[in-house]
Order: sequence, then structure tokens, then C-alpha cells
Amino acid sequence: MKNRKSPIKIFLPVILGIIITGILIIPLFIPYPTGEYTEKQLADSDSRFIMVDGLSVHYKMYGTGKTVYILLHGTLATTFTWRDIAKTLSEKGTVIAYDRPSFGLTSRPMADEFDKSSPYGYEAQVNLLIHFMDALNVKHAVLIGNSMGGAIACMAAEQYPKRFDALVLVDPVQSRHALPVVVNFLAKTPQLRHMGVFYIHNNIKKFGNFLYPLSWHDKSKIKQEYCDEYFKIFKIKNFEQGLWEFLVAARPLEKLLNPENIKIPTLVIAGDDDRVAGIEHESTGTQDLIQLSQKIRNSRLVVIPDCGHIPQEECPAAFLQAVREFVSDL
Repeated sequence: MKNRKSPIKIFLPVILGIIITGILIIPLFIPYPTGEYTEKQLADSDSRFIMVDGLSVHYKMYGTGKTVYILLHGTLATTFTWRDIAKTLSEKGTVIAYDRPSFGLTSRPMADEFDKSSPYGYEAQVNLLIHFMDALNVKHAVLIGNSMGGAIACMAAEQYPKRFDALVLVDPVQSRHALPVVVNFLAKTPQLRHMGVFYIHNNIKKFGNFLYPLSWHDKSKIKQEYCDEYFKIFKIKNFEQGLWEFLVAARPLEKLLNPENIKIPTLVIAGDDDRVAGIEHESTGTQDLIQLSQKIRNSRLVVIPDCGHIPQEECPAAFLQAVREFVSDL
């Protein structure tokens, strides 16, 4: 009597084929979540927009003084992070803060709208900074960057030292993991793009509720209006898609940052309770910032007591004092 294959063995390849086909095709038919607002619908009365490198860049400008300050915010932040220091700093200069790609009210091109070079990559963000300055006819400036904005500022100061009079690094991150090569390749497929966008859509507010309080030493200072302002960008059309492209474009920061090559005068401002800057490798962020200052030859370090990862928000008076003293000594 001949051995007969069980029905399961006969239909298993068919069943697996159906499952794999479903995984590959079904996500493509699920529409992306879409926000309620466009960038310009959420603009403030002092908001400005300018086209740079194909992006509509949102920025704010204060003052008309000779010294120009360019402010770069961190991940998931916006120009709002500079609210307590921008106008005061502009009393003796011109202050310009803009939203980096994927954040705030700067436009978010989709993957099919750009070539291989992503506008969300670190190198592209450095180029955007220089071209933004060109568009505003800013020949040179004091560059101030917080968190990931500090990392972008480091790269810009190293690559374009003649464009900057000085550098202020405010609790800059120095380490950010990137997706492994294979995962990064798969993350760019339409299927995983869809799943990634839905993951962000379902979890971004939870992450924001974790990261923002973590950035403060004294959480009692956080007002609900601050959270409302930060979280409103989650309602912008294509927010999730832009954030996914930013994550996919990330590369290991350690391979891009060379602080020992920075030659311009540099001020490193560190909150003494920074729990974010070193979060990637479970270290104390403040200690990392002290070591960073030691690597930069022409630098000074100011550690602000009882302060977290965003001194410009939590300790604006101490932040302004440190910057003013530094600039006056140039």
C-alpha cells in the first residue's frame, strides 16, 4: 500500500504562500493615517517660511543686531523650545530658530518625492543649515544646538568653520544607534513603511510622555501648555511618515562626530542631571558632556545645577548668562 501524504503536508506550501502573499500585499491597501492639519494651519503670528533645498522651512526671527544666532532644536522638539531665551538673546543680536526636517512646521517630503539622498539624513541637515543661511544672506553666525541639534551643529562647525564665529553645544547627543543594514533596507520597503508608520501613529504620544518629562530635572516645572504645544505637531499631515523617514535615514553618530577637529571657540552647556544625552549606551549624559568639552581644544564648560537635558527651557536665566559671558569674551 502506497504512503499517502497527509492533507497538511499537501496544503502547507499553499497555506504558507497565501500567508506570505498577504503579508506582502495587505499592508499596501491600508491607507496611511493622516493628521488633521497642514504646517501652515498651525503657524504662529510670527512664523515665517522659506524654500530651501526643496523644503518649506519654518523659522522665526527676532532682533536686528549684528551678531547672528542660529538655533537648532533636538528630536521631537520645535522652535518652541527656545521660547524663553530667543527674544532676550535678540536684545544684542539677531536670533533665528528654525524647525529641522521631520519636526515642527517644516515640510515633510515623502519617499517617492526625493531620490536616493534623503533630506532627513544628518549630512543633508548640515547642508540645509548652510543653504538656509545663504537664503537669508547670513554670512556667519554663532551656532547653538541642543540635543540632536547639537550633533548637527558639531558636524556643521567641523565642515564649515568659516561660517561660524562660535559654537554653543547644549546637552548635545553624541551617540545614536542606526538600524542594521539589512533592517534598514527592509524598512524602506512599502510594506514595512506602512507598518512602521502605524506603529509610530499608535505609540508616539506614549513616547512623548516618556521623553519630555525625562528631559527635566524638576518635573513640577512642566506646564500642560508645554506638552500641548509639543504634541500638537503629532496632528500634522504626514507627521508619522516624516518621522519614519528620519529614523530610517539615521547613521551611527560616533562615525560622524569628530569634536577634536572643531577649531572655533566652543561653549558646552550641560545640565547636571542630564538623563537623555547618554541614554543610548546607558551612561550619565553629564559625564559624557564633560568628556566632550575636553576633546574640543578651544572650549569651555558650564554645568548648570539642578537642570536636565533642555536648560533653555528649565533654566533659561542660567543658560542666557552662560551664553552672554561666552560671546562677550570672543
